[in-house]
Amino acid sequence: MRTLPLPSGEHVPVLGQGTWGWAQDPARRGSEKESLLLGMDLGMTLIDTAEMYGQGAAEELVGETLAARRDEAFLVTKVLPYNAGRMDTVNACERSLKRLRTDRIDLYLLHWRATVPLEETVSAFDELLRAGKIRHWGVSNFDPADLRELAEVPGGDAIAANQVLYNPARRGIEYDLLPLCQERGVPVMAYSPVEQGRLLTAPVLDAVAGRHGVSAAQVALAWVLSRAGVVAIPRAGRPEHVRDNHAALALTLTEDDRAELDAAFPPNRGPVPLEML
Repeated sequence: MRTLPLPSGEHVPVLGQGTWGWAQDPARRGSEKESLLLGMDLGMTLIDTAEMYGQGAAEELVGETLAARRDEAFLVTKVLPYNAGRMDTVNACERSLKRLRTDRIDLYLLHWRATVPLEETVSAFDELLRAGKIRHWGVSNFDPADLRELAEVPGGDAIAANQVLYNPARRGIEYDLLPLCQERGVPVMAYSPVEQGRLLTAPVLDAVAGRHGVSAAQVALAWVLSRAGVVAIPRAGRPEHVRDNHAALALTLTEDDRAELDAAFPPNRGPVPLEML
């Protein structure tokens, strides 16, 4: 498993596992748990979840599944903007810890910006760090202006990651946000790297996949994983899907592949508003 350093120097896998949409259907629960454990076995030990996912149900599923393997995992979860006040963040973290059945969160993210001043949220993160409740903190869905504002907040330079939407069809961050994060040594965590499966019908992905004897999903993931400073967190609810995602690590796209993908999904020529799902 390739890794990427956080600003602290600690390394995390470049390919993790997302849980958006998990714990919604009891019939899929067994498969989701099996998938999570298989991913762990394959080195995909970065597990991303959020208090928003299923109103905490995804966190509960992760906690239940990893109860005996907590120390192997790098757990990421998120606090909702309306819980981002100083004491509200602390209380939300305690609830997430309980659902995750752990005494610490490895990376705690503010899910997106809202009306709560960033000073309050960063102050809460600092308090949680000192208490050992979290090990790192970061943000999600922050654009360049948000990051510059955060940098002016006392303690705001301790940001460890920015999780945003990024895939071949969503390249807006390449113009300004990704270079800014790369310059500051802040990893970008790419959510929905296959656009929740919608990208898989793109003819160009099938064409590239056919040349390499791989799946369209592997092509999309390999494209994301080839970007410097980027971690991908695809969701996979079935073991065979986990294996397919993992196999993307072994795929190297050629210059012709990249040119073909660029023609189908051209990079933006100027700044665009940050996209979200």
